[in-house]
Amino acid sequence: MAPLPYRPLVAATLALLFSTPLAQAKSVPKVVTAPPSPMVDLGYAVYEGTTLAAGVNQFLGIRFAEPPTGGLRWRAPRDPGRESGVKQSAKQFGPICPGVPESSLPIDQPQSEDCLFMNVFAPSDATETSKLPVWVFIQGGGYATNANPNYNGTEVVTQSGHGLVTVNFNYRVGLFGFLASEKVRADGDLNVGLLDQRKALEWVQKYIHLFGGDPNHVVIHGASAGAGSVAYHLTAYGGRDDGLFIGAAPESPFFPTSRTVEESEFQYDRLLSDTGCADAESPLTCLRTLDFSSLQKASVLLPLREGLGKPKHYFLPVVDGDFSQDHMYTQFAEGRFIKVPLLVGGDTNEGDTFIMNPNATTQEMANSFIHNNWPNLSEEDIEALSAAHPPHPRDLHEPYWGQGSDIYGNMTFACGGLLMSAAASKYVGADKSWNYRYNVKEPYNVAQGKGATHTSETPAIWGVGMAGNSSTSLGTYNAPMVPVIMNYYISFVKTLNPNTLKSRHAPVFEGFGTGDGERMLLEMPLKKTGMEPVLDAQVKTCKMIIGLAAKTEQ
Repeated sequence: MAPLPYRPLVAATLALLFSTPLAQAKSVPKVVTAPPSPMVDLGYAVYEGTTLAAGVNQFLGIRFAEPPTGGLRWRAPRDPGRESGVKQSAKQFGPICPGVPESSLPIDQPQSEDCLFMNVFAPSDATETSKLPVWVFIQGGGYATNANPNYNGTEVVTQSGHGLVTVNFNYRVGLFGFLASEKVRADGDLNVGLLDQRKALEWVQKYIHLFGGDPNHVVIHGASAGAGSVAYHLTAYGGRDDGLFIGAAPESPFFPTSRTVEESEFQYDRLLSDTGCADAESPLTCLRTLDFSSLQKASVLLPLREGLGKPKHYFLPVVDGDFSQDHMYTQFAEGRFIKVPLLVGGDTNEGDTFIMNPNATTQEMANSFIHNNWPNLSEEDIEALSAAHPPHPRDLHEPYWGQGSDIYGNMTFACGGLLMSAAASKYVGADKSWNYRYNVKEPYNVAQGKGATHTSETPAIWGVGMAGNSSTSLGTYNAPMVPVIMNYYISFVKTLNPNTLKSRHAPVFEGFGTGDGERMLLEMPLKKTGMEPVLDAQVKTCKMIIGLAAKTEQ
């Protein structure tokens, strides 16, 4: 498949779219020691979970697909086989999927190719007839790692009045999840990391009632690449609605380059060369017979073109003409997505986490970072981006560091999120689209000269200590923000509206509306939290960025 043609409709449509009481979370859930332990029979296995003191049944490490190893590498996930034995323990998290070791997102978790496991948190008194709303979380990690594994849903279940079920899971990443070639298509499947997610959503439809959940009331939520994955499921198969969810909440949606299969052949060829499989009678069979460590050694970041530096992201979802039929900006601008209510979030300083050179002192250094990640941009394009994001001083950093952060943050996260909100306002309804900007700064980020960084609201959504980060001001002086954002999310999951069950201290969350759009500013002290317009300057900048989508392939 050749590079997709430029569609002026994308930029034009964007212009049209924009013109139109919580208890303190505990760091470790307490286990009830008294038997019996909760049990669930899935047909292929009987799992024994744990009942927590909070009145939550916790099932960890449930297998939802066959191990994607050996001959099943780069194939769509398959239903799990029957487990031997009377019952399986669901008391420990399963290993996460291996990714790119060189990624800037180090994960201190056991890893294995046999990684397709999920976790379920449900009220301990729920039954098969409870029909509780289901909150499915898709973790992020730039499609390079499982960066948000093993979040604990106990706190949100508790704070919902034991009125919902939460689910999270692993999926294949890096070369294991996103190796693309016509050779792979001919004897396997493309975008298998996204297909793993789809399999998990289908599993929820089939089995979640056994935990008390309602398969007809599922809301999907994701962070970063997980939010980008939410966008992929909204646009999957051209926006075909398979009844897998009725609402979506992308938190800092990740809109990276999405190459065609033809454009991705160089990665496949490099992998064959690096693993010694290039001269094999069947190179793909050779890759499938390699031991895990040999493949993992070849899972590295490499320049996208000769003469360039390394990009931030290398193995990514591709436009395959089936699951992913077009670039993301185009599909949302043209209304080719499932029409469900959307709650979209972002952070003020999305790009701060990703700038590779903290000491960029010249325009050339800043431009080089942009060119490494989007090699199809011309010098004129990069100059226009630089002019729209002038250098400016930031604490502990040179002015060009701030410029690079602003460009990367807008191109990769902020503009995609605003487009999703604007598209939902137009195609779903102005009262069914909400957007927020999170602007609460953490002291450890401030100490590094950073602001409100990418997905920094996550500990507030799940509860302090439930989302892998206990060292947060949200457990101390910024604690009043926790019930505000957590209950917006709980309310959205339960009622498809963030206002219905909002915290009594929270302002009314108005819809994105028409025109340039309005969003909720989440800031401390709480008196600063309230609705704000999307600034004209950002709207103008995003129009320019989306106008470059044919070159950036977003």
